[in-house]
Amino acid sequence: MEVIGPYLNNPKHLFTPYEIFVIAILAFLQFTVILDFMVLSPLGAILMPGLGISTSQFGLVVSAYAFSAGASGLCAAGFADKFDRKRMLLFFYVGFVIGTLFCGIANSYLLLLCARVITGIFGGVIGSISFAIITDIFKMEVRGRVMGFVQMAFSASQVLGIPLGLFLATYFNWQAPFLMIAAMAALIGVVIALKLKPVTAHLKGSHDKARFITSGIPHQTHSISEVSLRRCCLLREDS
Repeated sequence: MEVIGPYLNNPKHLFTPYEIFVIAILAFLQFTVILDFMVLSPLGAILMPGLGISTSQFGLVVSAYAFSAGASGLCAAGFADKFDRKRMLLFFYVGFVIGTLFCGIANSYLLLLCARVITGIFGGVIGSISFAIITDIFKMEVRGRVMGFVQMAFSASQVLGIPLGLFLATYFNWQAPFLMIAAMAALIGVVIALKLKPVTAHLKGSHDKARFITSGIPHQTHSISEVSLRRCCLLREDS
């Protein structure tokens, strides 16, 4: 506490304008992803008659996002740290926007199901990439505070997003909330592409580690050769 307390209370260590931007843009990003996941369930009473589907079919549409997101997370774990995190974020966020847009223009059960799978594949990884960016950009002493700010998007999506989505669905149709999310997410994606700096600190660390390991190989090989030569000389002397 003696180290952390003064750090957090010292005005010189407040967030920089760029860090505030990163917090805000990640929070808005999380808002769209979480809202897209949660807005579908309340739309059941409007969506099922509109598409003429049963309760079990609607349940499969809802769960398709979760299943595809889980599978995508497992697959992405093997290569997520090998690329610039900004590029990774943009890649998956663009896919998320496309999937959400397909949800907004879906006019059949099969098309909506495929759109939810696409959205889950790309949206399921965005949260982990966002938190990885936080750990790369912010110092350890403030990471908890930053993650708390970003996670406020979860509550905001329930308090503000879902009522707004239901209003749009009632006033227009069940596709309207997804079109709203897609438009909002597209704007956020443009801001990320233009304003967010590349996040490559983790790549530099891995290269330095690899360089350290490979630089020690010749020395180790030389040492092993010397030991082997000395043992051979001792064996000859004994014989």
